[in-house]
Amino acid sequence: MNRIEIHELTKDYGTHRVLDHITFEVLPGRVTGFLGPNGAGKSTTMRLLLGLDRPTSGSATIGGRPFASLRDPLRQVGALLDPQAAHGGRRARDHLLMLAVSNGIPAPRVDEVLERVGLASVARRRVGTFSLGMRQRLGIAAALLGDPGVLLLDEPTNGLDPEGIVWIRELMRGLAAEGRTVLVSSHLMAESASFVDHLVVLGAGRLLADTPMREFLDARSSPRTRLRTSEPARLEAALAREGFAMVVGEDGCWTVEGIRAERIGALAAREGIPVLELADERASLEQAYLDLTADRTTFVATGI
Repeated sequence: MNRIEIHELTKDYGTHRVLDHITFEVLPGRVTGFLGPNGAGKSTTMRLLLGLDRPTSGSATIGGRPFASLRDPLRQVGALLDPQAAHGGRRARDHLLMLAVSNGIPAPRVDEVLERVGLASVARRRVGTFSLGMRQRLGIAAALLGDPGVLLLDEPTNGLDPEGIVWIRELMRGLAAEGRTVLVSSHLMAESASFVDHLVVLGAGRLLADTPMREFLDARSSPRTRLRTSEPARLEAALAREGFAMVVGEDGCWTVEGIRAERIGALAAREGIPVLELADERASLEQAYLDLTADRTTFVATGI
């Protein structure tokens, strides 16, 4: 019942089409990264999922139902879209208590989530005194308040310090491991690569990719191996006989294009050549993402 289903979702604002018949599913038990350039339609999709806007056509459902028809929405879906949403004059605990009471959630749950996100010691401070990172934690606490099976998080690491980024990474992994559905929108490619299992990529309102992250990277990486050996001349000659060239880097390591580490390892073992380091090199998530979305970016900077 925690499955998110987007089917032929289209959204027009006047003559401008923001989403163009996109279809994908977000499944429980994994962290799904929702990526795309500015203006790709990510925020619009999340707003449509939460019933904050109406689609021009198509549907966006959670557990087979639109958000507006959910009987206890906060118990089924937790969302962080805007960390500035909490009123600055309200105390952090009172903000969560208001949400709990209005959704039939026991008051002790408020203290549980404040403790979980690390805000228990500042629970009675006014939200207006919070840093951006603290507001992010408060927003995440609100999303967790109803112990929902579905989490929608828009840029959850924004404003967090390094410790906070590690914390949110482990939190998302833990929630997915519990069988929840976790959809995370982010612009931080390197950070996303550390916790995302599956990718959904939009560009100019169209679906560009819906695939496991490892397959996404493999599809956009030519084979390349990094290695170190105490006998580079012998290994270089052996690879040359197979049609491959070793290139030395400034750090003393060698790279070989067009071949996987497994094949080099087998060749070195057959020739009796010691290998001290051997690893496949793949494109980073950022490189693969930029390659995919290069012609789907709405806002592009140019040289001056």
